Amino acid sequence: MTDPRVPDRPTRIVLLGTHGQYNLGDELLLATFLLQLGAQHEYVVNTYDPVDTALRLDGTSRVELIDTAGDRLPLLRHLRRADAVVFAGGSILKELSAATGRPRYATLLMILAVVTATRWMGRAPIAMLNIGIGPIRTRRGRRLAALILRQVTLVTVRDAASAQLSERIGVGRSVVSSTDAVFSVEPEWLRGAVAQPAVENGALRIGLSLNHDIDTPETWEHVVETLALAVRELAAERSIEVHGLPMQSRGKAYDDATVLRDFAERIAPVPFIEHRPDAIAEVARIIEHCDLVVAERLHAIITSAKLGVPVIPLAYDVKVRQIASALELDDVSIDLGAPFTAAQVRETITRVANDRRHARAALERAVEPLTVRARAGFDLARTWLAGVRA
Repeated sequence: MTDPRVPDRPTRIVLLGTHGQYNLGDELLLATFLLQLGAQHEYVVNTYDPVDTALRLDGTSRVELIDTAGDRLPLLRHLRRADAVVFAGGSILKELSAATGRPRYATLLMILAVVTATRWMGRAPIAMLNIGIGPIRTRRGRRLAALILRQVTLVTVRDAASAQLSERIGVGRSVVSSTDAVFSVEPEWLRGAVAQPAVENGALRIGLSLNHDIDTPETWEHVVETLALAVRELAAERSIEVHGLPMQSRGKAYDDATVLRDFAERIAPVPFIEHRPDAIAEVARIIEHCDLVVAERLHAIITSAKLGVPVIPLAYDVKVRQIASALELDDVSIDLGAPFTAAQVRETITRVANDRRHARAALERAVEPLTVRARAGFDLARTWLAGVRA
């Protein structure tokens, strides 16, 4: 006899994020959520490029991709039929910076529309998991964020600043403190293969991740030229080679690959190795072949930390500052929003390079509790999903 408490079909989950925009960090989040929420469900995933996103799926989960680049009607139909709607990590609730070229409230208004439509049409419960909240600097932005969060059933945030901001917004209930979803995975899963040792050539190998979209775009030229000067000065002291680590190599003006090619010209004749990774496993293997990584991109920092490779964060916004603090890297972080010098960058790289064993051990100690916290967050999310159709 069939147990009436057991659903006769898989749970339908609409999984929302910034997929199909050629950002490897966003695609890593999608893969992480599919892994951790489980292959027993049916997923509907939004994407701006279904062909590209499909190529990145490993086939483990049942996934239907819907193209939201120009037509939102399929999304509305699936929101109506969903058993649950999950916003899968990332900087979900924020005001956009001028560097994006988009209206300040564009993201907040879009998410408010999705959340409100879900509540009106299908009444599916909504979760926002491992999200970042902020920057939100205006009263209107705070009102929009509050309208969103008051309609969400479960909220877990990835850092202390997001938790504090949610309190100031006045959500009316507590959110759960977690951390970035990627801390939940194993290093072996990130690299997708057995680690391959790098061939020693006597040079200090520095992985470099740059992102043009800083909080203060008017200072970009100063930022990149100061970093280039630091590299040239370091190369005068010791043998180095720089490995470009683009997390987004297409899809927008001034993508990471373009920025890194410009940087290579600025540091010539310092050896620069151009990489064009198209999957997170490729990123992981590049990182593991470096002695240390200097990174702006959040998931370049997190991937380095999970792989045990010393990392110097280039803090270009609140999320990177928060992850640097969580990893206990404040003393080696370079805040791109504050005055800094080439000498400061050079000395920081030298200090980390000369004591890599200590840096790796410190990273391991910092990553362990973040891994525990991220996995506990997914335990909570899985329990929530189990009760959706109970």
